Amino acid sequence: MPTIQVPDEIPPRLEDGFERIRRELRLPAAFPRAVLDEAAWVARVPRLDAEDLTHLPFVTIDPPGSLDLDQALHLERLRAGYRVWYAIADVGAFVRPGGVIDAEARARGETVYLPTGRVPLHPPVLSEDAASLLPGALRPAVVWRVDLDSDGRMVGADVQRALVRSRERYDYDYVQVVHDTGTAEGVLELLAEIGELRLALERERGGVTLPTPDQEVVRGDDGHRLEFRLPLPAEAWNAQISLLTGMAAAAMMLDAEIGLLRVLPRPRPADLDKVRRVARALEVPWPEGAGYGTVVHDLDPKAGRHAAFLHESRVLLRGAGYAAFDGAPPRLAEHAAVAAPYAHVTAPLRRLADRYATEVCLAIAAGEPVPSDVRAALPLLPDLMAESGRRAGAVERACVDLVEAFLLRDRIGQAFEAVVIDVDERRGGGQVQLADPAVIARCDGALPLGEQVTVRLTRADPATREVRFTLAT
Repeated sequence: MPTIQVPDEIPPRLEDGFERIRRELRLPAAFPRAVLDEAAWVARVPRLDAEDLTHLPFVTIDPPGSLDLDQALHLERLRAGYRVWYAIADVGAFVRPGGVIDAEARARGETVYLPTGRVPLHPPVLSEDAASLLPGALRPAVVWRVDLDSDGRMVGADVQRALVRSRERYDYDYVQVVHDTGTAEGVLELLAEIGELRLALERERGGVTLPTPDQEVVRGDDGHRLEFRLPLPAEAWNAQISLLTGMAAAAMMLDAEIGLLRVLPRPRPADLDKVRRVARALEVPWPEGAGYGTVVHDLDPKAGRHAAFLHESRVLLRGAGYAAFDGAPPRLAEHAAVAAPYAHVTAPLRRLADRYATEVCLAIAAGEPVPSDVRAALPLLPDLMAESGRRAGAVERACVDLVEAFLLRDRIGQAFEAVVIDVDERRGGGQVQLADPAVIARCDGALPLGEQVTVRLTRADPATREVRFTLAT
């Protein structure tokens, strides 16, 4: 999803800027006619040879307005723990490896989100209709059943194709409100309970969930402004169910010695030493023996020293990629931020890799050979996903830069209060974070890391998407 949100109605110049980003970064335009024709046909004749699980009252939890619904969940309390049912859109029931839809999906890699729309991985007749887990609709799904003990630890997992029917569609605000008011019941009550257990286990094993805020354009009486929005606890609980499923999939593939993992190397000792020095300099507590995940858990990204530390410490989470294997597991088989082996299997409507990893897991669980066409595609996927990830990241950065430049374009020369979140020791200057408006941008001058400073806006050009400040004297 985009990390900058804009209102439904935006100025034409800003909308033109998003279109220019589409062209500059060569995002795919409309789907070829052959792809649309095949999608229209398979949407009417999906594979339905699956177990009927329509009696399970699945629900979806997504941002408002989402139509590409990959996941639906149902949670149960057992005598000695919990059972997680996680239904994932069965894209493989529609898309066959080697067809024109598959070929187009390989070229796209993943859905790219812009503030004014998306460039989808699959034609909307599939991603927003026939394959999406829309409420009330009978849908083919890949259903994970994961059993947990009373502490939330995984004790067993299985996966199968099934027919499901989602009952309700919730958004994160609603889930958070019913929890905060004490009116959450059933699956929403269990989501918070299981989510908190899984978050505690994440910290125990050294995993990391960064409290990263999104930027949001808000319309006020005096025009538009940028604000930071922190993720809700409900979003973290829901993310833990996805992580749990990805960990179950990775364990299954490693046991069978075939699959596709999402991996991230452990931080280099030199990087870890640097981040510890930054923590000391910024007076961010780092208790003896505590891991990085524990340190960042309670930090406030809006607080100056905390914001600077979080920005500087991102070096510890760089280098994620995919590892395909058929035989001995790869040397790097763990995702350092998850602190466990992990696989992408929960967003096949939006990510190509998830469909292939899911097909591997389905074959393993059924005791059948992995289909030859899936097996042949595995070694190609790391490079395909790396390229699509670079493209999506470039789009995200360009959109953020454009919005910041556009909203600041008439404020050249004005002074703002900011926090220094990065210092460039080689070139001088660094980056500052403003609270109002919610902007992160380059700043010239001798900057004291983590300190509050007054800066003056010297450049805000929507055409080049550049925003620049200088330290005020």
